[in-house]
Amino acid sequence: MTEQRPWLANYPKGVPANIDDNAYPSLVALLEETFQKFPDMKAFTCMGKDMTYAQVDKYSRQFGAYLHSRGLEPGDKVALMMPNLLQYPIALFGCLRAGLVIVNTNPLYTPREMRHQFTDSGAKAIVICENFAANLQEVLPDTQIKTVIVTSIGEMLGFKGILVNFAVRYVKRMVPNYNLPNTVSFSTALEQGKQFTIKPFQQTADDVVALQYTGGTTGVAKGAMLTNRNLVANMMQIRAWIGTAQIGAGDIGLSPLPLYHIFAFSVNCLALFSLGALTVLVVNARDLPSVMKEFKHHKITLMTGVNTLFNALLNHPDFGSLDFSSLKFAFGGGMAVQKAVAEKWRKVTGAPLVEGFGMTESSPVASVNPLDGTGRLGCIGMPVSSTELRIVDDAGNPLPQGEIGEIQIKGPQVMKGYYNRPDATAQTIKDGWLCTGDIGLMHPDGYFQIVDRKKDMILVSGFNVYPNEIEDIVVEHPKVLECAAIGVPDEKSGEVVKLFVVKKDQSLTEKEVLEHCRTGLTGYKMPKSVEFRNELPKTNVGKILRRKLREEQEAK
Repeated sequence: MTEQRPWLANYPKGVPANIDDNAYPSLVALLEETFQKFPDMKAFTCMGKDMTYAQVDKYSRQFGAYLHSRGLEPGDKVALMMPNLLQYPIALFGCLRAGLVIVNTNPLYTPREMRHQFTDSGAKAIVICENFAANLQEVLPDTQIKTVIVTSIGEMLGFKGILVNFAVRYVKRMVPNYNLPNTVSFSTALEQGKQFTIKPFQQTADDVVALQYTGGTTGVAKGAMLTNRNLVANMMQIRAWIGTAQIGAGDIGLSPLPLYHIFAFSVNCLALFSLGALTVLVVNARDLPSVMKEFKHHKITLMTGVNTLFNALLNHPDFGSLDFSSLKFAFGGGMAVQKAVAEKWRKVTGAPLVEGFGMTESSPVASVNPLDGTGRLGCIGMPVSSTELRIVDDAGNPLPQGEIGEIQIKGPQVMKGYYNRPDATAQTIKDGWLCTGDIGLMHPDGYFQIVDRKKDMILVSGFNVYPNEIEDIVVEHPKVLECAAIGVPDEKSGEVVKLFVVKKDQSLTEKEVLEHCRTGLTGYKMPKSVEFRNELPKTNVGKILRRKLREEQEAK
């Protein structure tokens, strides 16, 4: 077996080759066990307000009962559209306990994107932060949504919440005027829910409990159908791995990434919660001082994030003076962790920045490096328990170790399929293998390495050029903050490399960038032009959108 799965020989001590994905019949069964285990422990904290497991238990029961009282039936879809607030886990667990299907929605979506997601999913209810209610007003008539619960940033924060809401509404003017009839506030829903109980319902391990829409970085967002089994399995896979770092009850995880994003959803909101840990919610990760402030208020033991966030923190003048004595590791996902960033992170914090890999379609974690920092920088680690990764050619044939091809995933965390998209499902899941669209290779020791996204690959005179490789070298330059490389059409070679750079030091010149590139890149990989930008287009969680840069070039 180890010959086929060479990574098993290098697994961290204590990580099993397989997990029992039948250990819990549903996500709710695991939640109920968690509530019983840790009633008095703190579960979530946001803007200084704590909430215990017992409180999450009580409030989520009330919320689920309220939704049933409004006529929602098990299997109906409920959109959750808010930043990281205490309301999020209450609404999430309340929906799950009522047998409802979660539709996580990015609050930064435009009305067009909202309309697509709500009509595609058939959502019948929504919990939305008032800051985004004006956009909902614009699209509500086009949807099946009948129950609208509006919340505010300060709603669960007690007296402090009154001050927060005043500042948000009247000082910062972050709540555009809206007119949505027949709405209730979140606290009213909780209060009314006390009068009702959640009606019993039957659910199987293979029932869909979440529609998690893909980021749309490669086209129209599709709803990945995630089942009880998918999410329970991935939670157990994550727990098996983070158990090697002795993470458990009383540990404190920092979650600057939004919980509606699949990475923070599974790692912070589900796995850490199930271990009895405290999750510190950051409302806006782009507000770096608010992220750093939590290191002063809490003994943070682990943190999740994306490369751009770690890089931005490292470049903040105050970050290095924080207390990292409790930090065991940081977990990077969502995009490639650059080697230079990982090295600097360890130097500044003393803790490893561990890269993992996954997709919305795999719930999401599929592989990860050892959490003690002994893994390979620049690699996505080894497949987690009960999971296989392989490399295939364009015809789908498995390739030997060291050869470059598309990465495929097989495991109990792989989605059921795309909602109402059998065509797209058939293109993405073949013979039980999830086609990732990522190009990579497997090393002899079972570590996998991503070379690039299939769609981002640049073809120069018949040679494959991978943007990740170029970007990794460019960001090593001390005057570069961040960068992105794309292919642009060229008469002679088909495509050439164009580089976009955000300066850390304004004295940086194109000549310096190109001279630096020559030290690590062969001729055909060299950028033919450099464009300096004040910022690069990114997704809501900070993933750089090369697609947007390509579209801009095509439009010129």
